[in-house]
Amino acid sequence: MPVVSRLAPTPSGFLHLGNAVNFTLTWLLTRRAGGTLHLRIDDLDRARFRPAYLDNIFRTLEWLGLDYDQGPSGPAEFERYYSQQQRLAEYEAALQAARTAHPTLFYACRCSRTELARAAAPGGHYSGTCQTLGLPFEASGLAWRARVPPTTAIIWPDLAQGPQLVALAEELGDFVVRKKDGMAAYQVASVLDDQRLGVNFIVRGQDLRASTAAQLWLAEVLPGQAGFTRTQFLHHNLLLDAAGQKLSKSTQTSQQRGILAEGAAPQVVYRAVATLLGLPVGAGESLATLRAALPEQNSL
Repeated sequence: MPVVSRLAPTPSGFLHLGNAVNFTLTWLLTRRAGGTLHLRIDDLDRARFRPAYLDNIFRTLEWLGLDYDQGPSGPAEFERYYSQQQRLAEYEAALQAARTAHPTLFYACRCSRTELARAAAPGGHYSGTCQTLGLPFEASGLAWRARVPPTTAIIWPDLAQGPQLVALAEELGDFVVRKKDGMAAYQVASVLDDQRLGVNFIVRGQDLRASTAAQLWLAEVLPGQAGFTRTQFLHHNLLLDAAGQKLSKSTQTSQQRGILAEGAAPQVVYRAVATLLGLPVGAGESLATLRAALPEQNSL
């Protein structure tokens, strides 16, 4: 089956080195396979959306020299044709259909993630169930959560890490599928969007293993999404900062404006990718040298 992958940035902050490395690695592996690459921007979280963040996505991809086969050419085209805001009805219909097919699958509650954690078993995992069960789904200001059985284990053969097993109830607990504002949550929209685009190869950092498990679980219950379970996943190692913490947009100070503002050349990204791939240092001088140095089969 031809490879179909995607770049899936969120316009909720300026893109950092870790984002740039993930995009370059996704591009490299998809191009090596002769596959199709989509640009799929996740803008469900409009509270943190800023036009500057959206513009930064396109400028960062241009700076890296990364092309893609399908998707918006710039911010205006994205807002007009590709925004997730235009598919809210589709996400809602999928949630309602899943709720009809599986009446006990979701429940409505007002609990926060912190409150659920307090009800969790010892160990600090986000398991546990909301104590305010039985609330009406139609009431405003309530989130919908997936009722994850305590013994749920999600297994998949990861292309970089080997066989993976995630105890979903321990890692995420009863995760949100519909937010308090009435919109679908990230996990639901991501599955539906990837299936709509025909994506069958996803490159992510290891910090998103729990999200992968949640999405594989959801694909079994959301109507028409079973094909997602045949997706191949590659979870690469994370890049850490000087303090040993993972790079994240959420940890950037107000003065930090992402990797573009650092004034570095894109070679800093290419060399980081070469390191992840176990390639010689010289392979990170350009995209061309990366492609030339990448073997037909590799292990991350």
